[in-house]
Amino acid sequence: MKWEQARRQFMQYLTLERSLSQNSIEAYMHDLRLLEQFCEGISVSPEVVTYAQLQDFIEHLNELGMSPHSQARIISGIKSFFQFLLYDQAIEQDPTSLLEGPKLGRKLPDTLSYDEIVTLLEAIDHSKPEGQRNRAILEVLYSAGLRV
Repeated sequence: MKWEQARRQFMQYLTLERSLSQNSIEAYMHDLRLLEQFCEGISVSPEVVTYAQLQDFIEHLNELGMSPHSQARIISGIKSFFQFLLYDQAIEQDPTSLLEGPKLGRKLPDTLSYDEIVTLLEAIDHSKPEGQRNRAILEVLYSAGLRV
């Protein structure tokens, strides 16, 4: 199977069976083209790509200076492509099954200062019934450390 044929079939699958938006499809196709360019450089067709070659591809992405978030998104798209090939019986084994993306750190949420909390609570109009309700809601959110 040639890359062009596989790419066309994958695009049809994303459009017809998964009903993805045009932007999502374009993102998948962009990710697939990156892998295709890499594999054409080493003369490998889609059905014979190995796990080791995919690891080399990830290393290549890293060398290009792509952020970990971009790498993770590309890897996700590549995994979807090979799962499609497996589903379509073009390959017998998924080379991405053991493939892991970069570890992404989690950003801590922004918090309000004590003065901001006081200002927020003082801004509530207590003369109306919903004012007491709103104060109770904010108190619960703040005291329990919940996020909206």
